[in-house]
This record gives sequence, C-alpha cells and structure tokens, in this order.
Amino acid sequence: MATSASALRRSLKALPLSLALLAIGSVAAGAAPVQAAEGGTTKTAATAPSSERQKALARHLKLKGAVVYGAWWCPHCTHQLKLFGEEAVELLPYVECDKDDAGRKRCQAAQIRAYPTWELNGERRLGVLSLEELEVWSGYNAGTRSSR
Repeated sequence: MATSASALRRSLKALPLSLALLAIGSVAAGAAPVQAAEGGTTKTAATAPSSERQKALARHLKLKGAVVYGAWWCPHCTHQLKLFGEEAVELLPYVECDKDDAGRKRCQAAQIRAYPTWELNGERRLGVLSLEELEVWSGYNAGTRSSR
C-alpha cells in the first residue's frame, strides 16, 4: 500500500498546473466556455454588446503589444473575455492555449502556467483583471472616463 501511495504522490507532483486549474475550473458554476469563432478569433457565449470604452481599450491593448493567454475550458478566462463584450473580445490579442497544436505550442513556448495570463512589456499579470486595472497597467487614457 505504501508503494502505491508514494507512486500516487509522485504522479500528482508531476501534474502541470494547467491540469490542476482544469479540475478547479470544472467545479466552478455558471461559466460558459469560450468558443472559437470563424477565423480563429474568440467569442464567448451570451456576451453583451461592447461599449465604446471596451472597444477602445481592446484596440489600445493590441496596439501596445499586450497578449492574454487563456483556455476554452477556463471559467476565469470566460469571465475575463466577457468584461470586454461581444465586439471588443474580437479585437483582443487573445491566444487560445488548448484548442489546437499551434496554440498549445505558443503557450508552452511562452511558459504559460495559469489562465488567464496577461503579458505586456515583458511583465506578466495572472488572473482576471478589471478594465480599470488594464487601463492603468497599459497606460490607457480615454480623456474622459464618464462612460464607466
């Protein structure tokens, strides 16, 4: 019995963090999966229309070279994308890490270990970031912020 227990412990230590996140994500309730739309862009189920602020921020992030890495099965990624609304999510520099080999290879090369992961100017931020956090981090200045 001790042999099988130690073998189990070794196996569990070998699991990548992404599999652990998969298990946690499958328990979370109420999150719709991210689906690939035509052309390889992303789209979430039942997403509200985007505001001008959301679209402008998505364009700004792309222009600044930001990238967000996620996985279709990740409820936190779904939540992150829904913050941008239907049109703006199509503008985001999003990399799907678990739909096809190209995405998996890109995320492995970038050493992505958790979802969502934001990358900007060599700096990484893990987890869901609010639109306000993304505005501050990326240096976005909308002039007037009355559209919040």
